Amino acid sequence: MDYKGKYKIFDPGLIKTYPVSERGNKVSRENLIEPKEVLDDSTVYKFKDYENIKKIAEKIVSSRSSGKPVILFTGAHLVKNGLSLLLIDLVRRGMVTLVGGNFATAIHDFELSLFGKTSEDVPDALQKGKFGMAFEFNYLNMAVNHGNVLGLGLGESIGRAINDKEFSKEIFKGNGSKGYITEFMYPEISVASNCYLKNAPFTVHASMGTDVVDQHHTFDGCSKGACSARDFLIFVEEVSKLSNGGVYINIGSAVTGAEVLLKAVSMCANSGKKPGGVIFADFDLRPKSGTATANEESFYYYFRDQKSITTRIPEAFNCDGYYIEGNIKETFRSLYKEVITMAG
Repeated sequence: MDYKGKYKIFDPGLIKTYPVSERGNKVSRENLIEPKEVLDDSTVYKFKDYENIKKIAEKIVSSRSSGKPVILFTGAHLVKNGLSLLLIDLVRRGMVTLVGGNFATAIHDFELSLFGKTSEDVPDALQKGKFGMAFEFNYLNMAVNHGNVLGLGLGESIGRAINDKEFSKEIFKGNGSKGYITEFMYPEISVASNCYLKNAPFTVHASMGTDVVDQHHTFDGCSKGACSARDFLIFVEEVSKLSNGGVYINIGSAVTGAEVLLKAVSMCANSGKKPGGVIFADFDLRPKSGTATANEESFYYYFRDQKSITTRIPEAFNCDGYYIEGNIKETFRSLYKEVITMAG
């Protein structure tokens, strides 16, 4: 990026990288939870909101049988906790029509598809000046940069990079002789890839300076912003289809998932497409806030997910809002199993 202002800026060319194959990781392909493992598991998790899980699952199945959207927005921890194969199975079965996430979600998904591992040891890497400095992060930047040239959304750029050989050449070229990975070793375990193949949008809602890819010399804020802006409009278009029913699920995104939904709903209401007959559901670890989200003196007021997704939006449009409190390794597994069981 060019800068012509009056301040000094940091030169990313000073950054030293290393092959990602040398990095320690906390999650690998073997840690991912297989759909069959969940469906064959007789364990019934005893969290307090289980009955609402059944209501949400029933609404998902009925919505898809009648062609209504099911939108799932997730923070990075669904992928980091090994649950992405369950989400992929829902996408493949047509039970989820759009997957949204922040850029961290895309990064972990990209890493798993590239070399089957993710979630580096941050404390160890940080003190060595290596956090986020694996060279292969440049591939993600280059995918977004090339996607912007083609006028694509950010999630579509990633999906196409994994599945389109000509696109892949643009991001891998010239690096094979330097010890870097130059092919996607596990494309089948990527959410972005499976969404692309299923024609279900994978939208990435990014900000600047929040992601490890922003540390590299290939980072182009113009490309990242433009591609993510296109994804936002794709997301709004899908939200506009909730005017006749459907489901919106937010999993572990305390800010982004709630905020993009709030703006999307406002745009849809303004253009005559208010949500109606929708279940809005929020999954997270924090205790349920009750009425505290209306009290500016309470810290709950500042957690956007419970306030917007389970309260403000449902109340504004006479819809149902549920908060599912618990570890997503239990709550999302349970939702997945209920959906598959009900769908037959």
